Amino acid sequence: MAQSVKNKIRLGTVFLFLLVVTSGAFSIYYLSRLKTQSKNISKANYETIQYCHQMQKDLDSIRDRKPAFVDSFNTELRKQEMNITEPGEAEATKELRLAFNRLSAGDTSKLTSDRVKYQLQDILLQNMTTIKNKSKNAEESVEDAMTLLITVVAIIFIVGFTFAFNFPSILTDPIRKLTEAIKEIGQKNYSHRIHVDSKDEFGQLASAFNEMAERLEYFESSNLNKLIFEKSRAEAVINSLKDASIGIDKNNRILFANQQALQLLGLKTEDAVGKYTEDVSRRNDLFKFLVENEGKNPFKIILDGKENYYVKEAIDVSQGEASNKVIVLKNITSFKELDVAKTDFIATISHELKTPLASSDFSLKLLEDGRIGNDERKELIQQLKSDNQRMLRILSELLNMSQVEAGKIQLDIQSVSPYEIIENSANAISTAAKEKEIIIEKSVDRNLPNIKADPDKITWVLNNFLTNAIKYAPAKSDVTIYCRRAGDNISFSVTDRGQGIDEAYIGRIFDRYFQVPGRSDKKGSGIGLAICKEFIDAMKGKIWVKSRIGEGSTFGFDIPVG
Repeated sequence: MAQSVKNKIRLGTVFLFLLVVTSGAFSIYYLSRLKTQSKNISKANYETIQYCHQMQKDLDSIRDRKPAFVDSFNTELRKQEMNITEPGEAEATKELRLAFNRLSAGDTSKLTSDRVKYQLQDILLQNMTTIKNKSKNAEESVEDAMTLLITVVAIIFIVGFTFAFNFPSILTDPIRKLTEAIKEIGQKNYSHRIHVDSKDEFGQLASAFNEMAERLEYFESSNLNKLIFEKSRAEAVINSLKDASIGIDKNNRILFANQQALQLLGLKTEDAVGKYTEDVSRRNDLFKFLVENEGKNPFKIILDGKENYYVKEAIDVSQGEASNKVIVLKNITSFKELDVAKTDFIATISHELKTPLASSDFSLKLLEDGRIGNDERKELIQQLKSDNQRMLRILSELLNMSQVEAGKIQLDIQSVSPYEIIENSANAISTAAKEKEIIIEKSVDRNLPNIKADPDKITWVLNNFLTNAIKYAPAKSDVTIYCRRAGDNISFSVTDRGQGIDEAYIGRIFDRYFQVPGRSDKKGSGIGLAICKEFIDAMKGKIWVKSRIGEGSTFGFDIPVG
């Protein structure tokens, strides 16, 4: 049965009271016992001694012939006969009575007198011996009582001291544990528990406290997980932004900075997030520029030795009365490059069109001159045709590019023989090859299956590869057309012996308007290879290039088997 704290205190008090009562009871018991022993000595033996002393006096008077003392002797003897307590005392008293009767009958002889005296001495000796023995026993009893009392008192003292020392802990320990637990909860250590095994009020309090701590831990864990989840999600969203973003609160403290922003600033997260803008500005000139500059004009940042262009946008974010802001840096490098590329493209196209137009205009003027002979007229007409074909080729590229940009590539997919494509392309560029004395070689596998492609567009792609190969190959060299079976695809490629392409530009060779630097003498429009890639991708193929400086180039594409 569970006991309350009140009952425990009550029982503790009763226990201490019982210890005091026990100690007092032992003392009273042995004091009473000593008193009884002392009383027995004085009453039973001391009175006998008095009677015997009085009878000795009376005996002496009787010897002196004083008969009046016979009655006194008889009176004391009767008292003695009524006060027999010791073993053997009754026989001695009886013998004394017999001797006294002879003495009182008139026998005053010395023998009778000595007999009376002897019996008196015997009675005295017995009582004196008894008194001595009782005194010795009383002393021993006192010593035993003292020893026992000291032992009992010592035991009671030890028990009482131990109880008095330990009993308060019944109250203080649970209170101390509760105090410590409250401090732990105050420090948000919700995993702390109180371990109290008792079933009293303290046990109930500990159980209630543990239940409260468990719920607080659950709520804390739930809220913490929610906060961590929200924080992780916010960080994921911020880091997923392609634009560099920096958040600053109303106190000019940096709230967040995604990886793009940290990379631009050349900082680590711990060097920026949570720091004041003034502190970071002192150590980072770019950050100082972003914070202090209010302009929206593009600015240039050098990253990994490459020029990158950005525009800054400051977004105010209101939260109650607080006003935070987010600085967003948008990378416009690709747009800048595209703008420059388009400008160059327009200039190149204008130049490409101007040359055949000027040549045609000159040829027409010569044809109007009547002094020109027939042979010269034929040559001029042939030149006009060449200029016209050149303009048609340029316009065809522009038309194809407009289809690509509009996403309206029109394909006529059918089963086409690879041999037919190679033959048509080789015949189309044969004249240009002869002008540079370049030999067109063919390395084609036998028994190749047909492919699924648009015959006009795939031939146009291969023609573009061959035209570029002839353009950049040295005179009197060779250009090889390869055609191989590659799994479920047919692989076409064109290899030249030209100067090759730097590996740094391989990844951009099929970009629109891109032109490899260092080839200004043979500059093209920069859209031919981009159109090739779009055509091949539309036919579910794959375009590729392999090249090294000084080792020539290989342009190719893979088309699925029809």
